[in-house]
Amino acid sequence: MTADVRTDPRVRAALDRAVELGETGIAVAAYHRGEPIADAVAGIADVASGRPVDERTLFPVFSVTKGVTAIAVHLQAERGLVDLRAPIARYWPEFAAHGKAAITVEQALSHRSGIPQMPDGVTPERLADWEWMTERIAGFTPIFEPGTASAYHVLVWGWVIGEVVRRTDPARRPFATFVAEEICAPLGVTDFHLGVPDADLPRVATLYGGNDFAIADEHNVSPRAVFPGSDVHNQHTMLQAVDPGAGAVATAGAVARIFALLAEGGELDGVRLLSRERVATFTRPRHGAHDPDEVLTIPVWFGANGFWLGGEPGASDPLVGGHRDIVYSPGAGGSLAWADLRGRLAVAICHNDMDTPAVTEPERTFDPIVRAIREIAAEREETR
Repeated sequence: MTADVRTDPRVRAALDRAVELGETGIAVAAYHRGEPIADAVAGIADVASGRPVDERTLFPVFSVTKGVTAIAVHLQAERGLVDLRAPIARYWPEFAAHGKAAITVEQALSHRSGIPQMPDGVTPERLADWEWMTERIAGFTPIFEPGTASAYHVLVWGWVIGEVVRRTDPARRPFATFVAEEICAPLGVTDFHLGVPDADLPRVATLYGGNDFAIADEHNVSPRAVFPGSDVHNQHTMLQAVDPGAGAVATAGAVARIFALLAEGGELDGVRLLSRERVATFTRPRHGAHDPDEVLTIPVWFGANGFWLGGEPGASDPLVGGHRDIVYSPGAGGSLAWADLRGRLAVAICHNDMDTPAVTEPERTFDPIVRAIREIAAEREETR
């Protein structure tokens, strides 16, 4: 293991280069073969005050959250409490209304349930009201015939999967409590928040930009009132809401440690949460994997079990690697986490300038960071 994962000069230089390319504040953490190999930061967390990013800075990571929420429902499946091929209504009877009785957990995980929309009249305050959200989702009528169309559930996904977890939890804990107690605590993760405590709000990086992105939103999929951009997500109401699809606020180190669990086949530092066999299923493509997505305007290569997948030319993000044994979760504005199951590498990159994904020349702002991480991991492999 590296003597101090915060001081490798290659990672420091890569972060500084990312700032030169346009990043405001940025953090990276990585694990290889279950050991930390990088945990470093650079830049500014808040431009107005000049507050620098430090090792305790929290970043909103948007749909990176989905990877952790997927782990939560797979924990329930591992325990025999959820059958992923079963209808959601088996666990949440009210969900069956208006033609949703046959929608399965897997269809929801893979964004093929036909209900990508958010409730009419949603506001940050209503989004933060779990019962308000789930009652209205239960009353939805599918926009697309369930199981027939791929339509990315930008926001609503989290409450659908989160309520399945809550309903199948024998203790009926709130979803955030379940994640804290069943995922974070066993792994020793303390800085992954679904709802930032008051005392930690000063640690959150201020977001910039990201208030527009290309989606086909004809069905209230991502309404302006709760749009995943800086205008909305700098609000304390959103930072403190339990949004299991797009609302986590975390350090890069916390996210990387959770994804390292996957890179290690479900066990990290002697703590096994998922079987190796189950983690291996995460790379299985969803039904209709080559169908164009009805919401996202980019090519989508998505799995059956809640993760984006690597290895599909022209669709998978090349940053995560080029083979099929990779699962990843990208967030609005560019935050990214992945687990390479073959290379046993897990990486999380968090930042606060949501417009930098548009930077492609002379290179993407994350490119130098990924090169440095891969160089370190390759050296470790050579010395084995």
